[in-house]
Amino acid sequence: MNVSPQHRPSHIALVAFPGVRAFDVSVITEVWGVDRTDRGVPAFDLRRVAADPAPVPLRGGLSLTPDRTLAWLDRADLIVVPGLDDHLTPAPEPVLEALRSAHSRGTPLAALCGGAFTLAQAGLLDGRRAVTHWNLTELLSTHHPRVTVVPDALFLHDDNIWTSAGTAAGIDLCLHLVRTSHGAETAATIARSMVTAPFRTGTQAQFIEQPTPQSDRDADALASVRAHALAHLADPHTVAGLAARAGMSARTFARHFQATTGTTPLRWLITQRIAAAQKLLERTDLPLPEVARRTGIGSEITMRQHFAAHLAISPRDYRLAFHDTGGQTEVDSARPHP
Repeated sequence: MNVSPQHRPSHIALVAFPGVRAFDVSVITEVWGVDRTDRGVPAFDLRRVAADPAPVPLRGGLSLTPDRTLAWLDRADLIVVPGLDDHLTPAPEPVLEALRSAHSRGTPLAALCGGAFTLAQAGLLDGRRAVTHWNLTELLSTHHPRVTVVPDALFLHDDNIWTSAGTAAGIDLCLHLVRTSHGAETAATIARSMVTAPFRTGTQAQFIEQPTPQSDRDADALASVRAHALAHLADPHTVAGLAARAGMSARTFARHFQATTGTTPLRWLITQRIAAAQKLLERTDLPLPEVARRTGIGSEITMRQHFAAHLAISPRDYRLAFHDTGGQTEVDSARPHP
């Protein structure tokens, strides 16, 4: 989803039909349907869209009352498709056609968990990469062989279409979409309200295997190392140095770190530094080289490379899009959470 100061998605469509998951409906509503303007979050216009205005039955005796028909998708800046209770539930043909039309217009589409099956039914994932819950990857591949199913990502993007893994990864994707369109601080404010992490690193592999450190002592040591690194982002860090702080060999440290976080120490560190740089760009007027120095990225050139790779935007354009003109020159805390 390409973002500019002039175009930030604010009209969000939740597409509903019989069989969608109540949990995913709740996630979408919690992220975009709660008024948090008193905390600086933009006012989103979330609409529940269905083929007709009749209540949509959900599992557990619940129902969802649409407030718009499929014609409203022409106005949507972002269309979100919930997952399914039965992952092979056929979506109504008018819904599938509306999704095809929206994609052809260039409207971003996002599917949570088994919502990937709905996009696949529409033919929108043919020849594209997609992810779903790790326990459903074989089912998706079997029923939709033209889809390139990525087995372990939390969420991914291909040709203006986003898909995510199961349950909590749907929250990750929704917050990521907020972060890329409205900035890290807005996403963090929503995440704090939901009592969840603004972002997670890693892959589904950490949940498939369910690895854990060998002892509580190891877990405490890793948490302490992460806290130290976050408190000293500007310092140079190596795997060997972090391992020594944890009282482990570099090899053991790297293995336990990836088992706990789902990513390598250096990739985790890069993610934290980018997040800290985002906050400094949003909250301060510090020159770009100083932002790079304070976050440990090093140089403006390196920061530009990291932003291009991870956010598909330059630091300068990110500041233009998300800078808080009422913010202070110095910042009280730009650190992400461990």
